[in-house]
Amino acid sequence: MTPSARLQAAIDIVEGLGASAQPADRYIKEWFTTRRFAGSGDRRAVGEMVFRVLRHRASLAWRMQSESPRALLTAALLADDINPESLFTGGYGPAPLTNEEQAVIAATPAPAPSWVKGEYPQWLESELTRRFGDALADEMHAFATRAPVDLRVNSLKAARDDVLAALKIDGFDAQAIGTLGIRCPPGTRNLDKHALFLSGAFEIQDLAAQTSVELAAVKPGMRVLDLAAGAGGKSLALAAAMQNTGEIIASDTRGAALAELEKRAKRAGADIIRAHVLGDLPTGPFDLVFLDAPCSGSGTWRRQPELKWRLTPGRLSVLAATQDQLLEQAGALAGTAMIYATCSILPQENEDRVAGFLARNPGFRRVRPDFQASPAASGMDGFYAAFLTRN
Repeated sequence: MTPSARLQAAIDIVEGLGASAQPADRYIKEWFTTRRFAGSGDRRAVGEMVFRVLRHRASLAWRMQSESPRALLTAALLADDINPESLFTGGYGPAPLTNEEQAVIAATPAPAPSWVKGEYPQWLESELTRRFGDALADEMHAFATRAPVDLRVNSLKAARDDVLAALKIDGFDAQAIGTLGIRCPPGTRNLDKHALFLSGAFEIQDLAAQTSVELAAVKPGMRVLDLAAGAGGKSLALAAAMQNTGEIIASDTRGAALAELEKRAKRAGADIIRAHVLGDLPTGPFDLVFLDAPCSGSGTWRRQPELKWRLTPGRLSVLAATQDQLLEQAGALAGTAMIYATCSILPQENEDRVAGFLARNPGFRRVRPDFQASPAASGMDGFYAAFLTRN
């Protein structure tokens, strides 16, 4: 593909993402499956352009005073000191620049407000300020960067030192983090094809999620419910922490996700996990209910920057109602303790939900300070966990 054709492909993908609910990386992969003329270098270059737009959408739109995909990619070229006229050539590339576009390019942009500099939707400013206060600018800058790749060593099958040594021998830039974690640089590829991954010796999981399971302090022999388990990353971590002794019920409405969990559990040697497709709730009580609630995913903006632009006030309200409902279900099933967790940085999904639950359920109380993570403060994804117990 020529540079102009790559640019047009990026414009087309950004436009398509505007009407899609798919994760950006999956959308890009599927987009190229019907375009066999694109080589691996083309796919990588176009993907980088698309993710550049998703991470810096606010400032790029401000520069061109337009949110059209064409304008966003034009602004990205200007930020790299590339003359857009050299790529807007027609043919397989974008149509030549209009007089109006050339006038905007020639103009000096007005000073950008804080939400543009921070690359987040303006309507979220007060909520993000509640969370980060004076650290907001630093955190939003960190959220606009690429995330590292974190691994959790599966203690049922391997020791971290052995996994770390093997990865280094195979050329991976890896370092130990946390208790069982290993961190590789952003963009590290093919870890999911490594023999140790295929044998169940490690899983790909951000350190924040690993830490939340560690703070749960589960013991062998416990009966645990992973409510809204999805594909079960935390179920797998809980099983290892419990030394594969006891019982974990992984519940979710998504049967396909639970089917994936069953495959992962077999690979990990975690045979205490039982998948349960919601309809009816499982039978309690449980020593621990770990509720990793559906949320905005705002804590994953480094990995999925498209989520920040898809979120709306209405969607946030719907999520809060779902979180309240799940909290009540978790409380009814918790014999002793429960954890409410989200991969969100928004207080409306976190502290506000827990405060409401405690007000409605005076039989519960906090047993430790909430766990909160974020890229600038801790080098982790954004994450929240509240630890509650029955009085």
